[in-house]
Amino acid sequence: MTKRKVLWVDDQIDLLKSHIIFLNSKGYDIDTCTNGNDALSILRKIHYDAILLDENMPGISGIETLKEIKKFNTNLKVIMITKSEEENIMEEAIGKEISDYLIKPVNPNQILLSLKKTLKNKELIKDFSISDYQKEFRGLSLKMTELEDDKEWISFYLELIRWELKLSEINDDTMIEILNNQKAEANSIFSKFIEKNYESWVNGNDRPTLSCDVIEKYLINELNEEPVILLLIDNLRYDQWMVIEPSILDFYNKDKEVSYFSILPTSTQYARNSLFAGLMPKEIKDKFPQYWKDDFEKGGKNLYESELLENNLARFNIKDLKFQYYKITNLKDGIKLSNNLKQLLQYKLTTVVYNFVDMLSHSKTEMEMIKELASNDKAYRSLTKSWFVNSPLYEIIKGAKDLGFKLIITTDHGTINVKNPTKIIGDKNSSQNLRYKTGRSLTSNEKENIIYNNPHDILLPKTSINSSFVFTKEDFYMVYPNNYNHFSNYYKNTYQHGGVSMEEMIIPFITLSPK
Repeated sequence: MTKRKVLWVDDQIDLLKSHIIFLNSKGYDIDTCTNGNDALSILRKIHYDAILLDENMPGISGIETLKEIKKFNTNLKVIMITKSEEENIMEEAIGKEISDYLIKPVNPNQILLSLKKTLKNKELIKDFSISDYQKEFRGLSLKMTELEDDKEWISFYLELIRWELKLSEINDDTMIEILNNQKAEANSIFSKFIEKNYESWVNGNDRPTLSCDVIEKYLINELNEEPVILLLIDNLRYDQWMVIEPSILDFYNKDKEVSYFSILPTSTQYARNSLFAGLMPKEIKDKFPQYWKDDFEKGGKNLYESELLENNLARFNIKDLKFQYYKITNLKDGIKLSNNLKQLLQYKLTTVVYNFVDMLSHSKTEMEMIKELASNDKAYRSLTKSWFVNSPLYEIIKGAKDLGFKLIITTDHGTINVKNPTKIIGDKNSSQNLRYKTGRSLTSNEKENIIYNNPHDILLPKTSINSSFVFTKEDFYMVYPNNYNHFSNYYKNTYQHGGVSMEEMIIPFITLSPK
């Protein structure tokens, strides 16, 4: 194995010969010099993996040397060594992006550990992560066959996501493929679990929290004295939440995180209307027909969310409940809201629906550039995080913290990367979604789909007397026989929602207080 090259800069380097011999024996090739100017001259000629830099030297100091090094080699790993424990010196060194900081006197093992941490950190993490997952793999495989209730499924899914995020960081394609196969197997079992239990869930009282329960079970108790922003990020998957969470926790403390299930179909028209109304879709259509449009009807299907929420909140008789509702679908509206947050302090509740993630998933279907940028789940997460930290939404969250708003974040459903086409036959009025269909005379493969011939059984509205609902399982997507090969290829590896998968159905509700 090639030795790592290290330059050690110290005005008393002759006293460190035993340390250098020890490091040489551990696989490090150590060069030395006694001052900053010599170090800068050497570094311009020779490539080193790391530099051990004394802070207190005659001539230019370690901090000044560090400044100069970073001007021409920003990526060089620098470990600063000093006798001083003064806080301002440490802060200045850290501000100049050192990799580690050691206080004299140092022993050889301290330096060895620092070099390992600095130079081999990713390798060590990769080795241990792969080893840990290999140990856990069999346990996870056994566990998924024994899951019996909603709480166990939520716990298992979150465990899978954590492994997925950890393995994604180390870029091991083989391990990612193994995990993806394990996740696909889990989705197959999960689909059977939903098929067995969903009807009893929506018709019973002893059930997991569904979209229609969220306002009553989770939100109402949070409406106290301080103003609240309920932020619903449309189409936000759990793994996407986990990658933007650290950026939010710079400004907010997480008080509570719970998980719930999106109703079927896992689509905006159904799940989000249900969340705001506190009702299942059939109940919305029966009670508020003026606010409901069936799939085949023209016009927006989510135009009355504010009215549905207002009717829902009225049931709880909350004193002095003033609320506002915003839907952000473009950059201009996001910036406008960010600039006017102070005006919202007069309201006990401000609801903000932010549509970017949904637009991102649809863009992946329609735009070749987005297909390339979000070619897999890891890239999709990365694109989400990059968008988030540069978005008006991020500015809204920072501004809300400064004004003392309590922040609640949730979504209406997730999304899944579809891989396998399944044939569906239906009439021209059948709905267009690839993960669910509703209409008359629908014919589909029962192994790849869940079929409800009477939508009222799961509290969905009927579009006609003999209409039915079909939901795809796992990572299937529905394609009509006409031009089957063309549309199979067109929609393959795109992000869709509406069907039955862990990614679409298991979603977060997070309560945060400002730091």
